[in-house]
Amino acid sequence: MPDVGLLLKHWRGTRRLSQLALAAEAAVSIRHLSFVETGRANPSRAMVLKLAEVLDVPLRERNTLLLSAGFAPEYPESELDAPALAAVRGALETILAQQEPFPALVMDRSWDIRHTNTAARRFFAFLRGGQPATPPGPPNVLRRMFHPDGARPHVTNWPEVAEALVRRARREAIGGVLDERAHRILDEVLAYPDVPPHLRVPDATAPVLPIVPIRYERAGRRFDYFSTVTTLGTPQDVTLQELRIECFFPMNDETREHARELAGPPGK
Repeated sequence: MPDVGLLLKHWRGTRRLSQLALAAEAAVSIRHLSFVETGRANPSRAMVLKLAEVLDVPLRERNTLLLSAGFAPEYPESELDAPALAAVRGALETILAQQEPFPALVMDRSWDIRHTNTAARRFFAFLRGGQPATPPGPPNVLRRMFHPDGARPHVTNWPEVAEALVRRARREAIGGVLDERAHRILDEVLAYPDVPPHLRVPDATAPVLPIVPIRYERAGRRFDYFSTVTTLGTPQDVTLQELRIECFFPMNDETREHARELAGPPGK
């Protein structure tokens, strides 16, 4: 287990704060903070939590900080189907249902798909066209968009979408830092056939577009979507902090019409 001082120094560097700025924000002496980072002083549990809060450390990593300092974890990590999360599951189901007939899904920090609405299952089954081939491993948004057996062959602006997704994966990492699992899935999809090598190197100079649509086409039908991403406010559970809800919205009447055609008559 890494030393708590080194971990705190890492997060301070990630947030680009000086010792003086962090000490002032956390209302601790800069001398004591310096001693903590160098291992000359042991922080209290309250101080670890205060520094983690100021540094906006993700809940999972706050637990790691506490363990490194010799304390028990503070934040639970529940299964999504746990009874305690029933109210949250209900809220997620409501959001997914309200998005019909357009796709929506819930994913975790590794981009694994945890839940989808009926429209998403229907839409991606339509893209597969009855073909059994699917990307390897658990259902995952990045695998689905990058693997040749996923949605990729049907995305007509795939190079643009691929670059935007890679930037987004790095930008939207919990706490702004990719964890080991997110690194693994990103490395995996960037190694798929015909993925441009330049995507493996972050480009801070690349222009940021206001929105990058995803344009699908299959069997003479075109679907132009853009998406919104929602997170849960004030989560106190690791699982809940790491969830994201992505809803897809049509960009034109053609997409609305095709989505309703796929859904079929109301009540069916």
